Amino acid sequence: MSRRCWLMKCEPDAYTIADLARDGRTSWEGVRNYQARNFMRDQMQVGDGVLFYASNASPSGVTGLAEIVRPGYPDHSAFVPGHDYYDPGSTRDSPTWFMVDIGFVERFPSTVPLDVLKRTAGLEDMMVTRKGSRLSVQPVTPAEYDIVVALGRAAG
Repeated sequence: MSRRCWLMKCEPDAYTIADLARDGRTSWEGVRNYQARNFMRDQMQVGDGVLFYASNASPSGVTGLAEIVRPGYPDHSAFVPGHDYYDPGSTRDSPTWFMVDIGFVERFPSTVPLDVLKRTAGLEDMMVTRKGSRLSVQPVTPAEYDIVVALGRAAG
């Protein structure tokens, strides 16, 4: 099976590419959207490429690269009463929510802003460039991934 590519959004006040560079790897817990959950549970595999996207940032955009280092497994935060991501309907025997682990690959010299993504040839159909697209975990084609990586490495 060929490697898949993804865009994963995170707000800078929660976690940044600099945090990932420092930590080396992290779990991507707390996703509470069924479509995003399905991507993590059913499709993400070790080695898949990740565009790390800072959302609600100034500017919002891709800040670097990560990769999937552990495929989908039950999101432990759903089992902890009082936790922000607690879900009493999700049990260890029948988990509702899943997460993956990502590892640091590269930090771009500067952010590739959303407005640049929107006006770059080859990215017209990229999910993040579509009006109203708020999904925090999105598939990206290998061609889109390569274009964004080239933009990121040229930035700065």
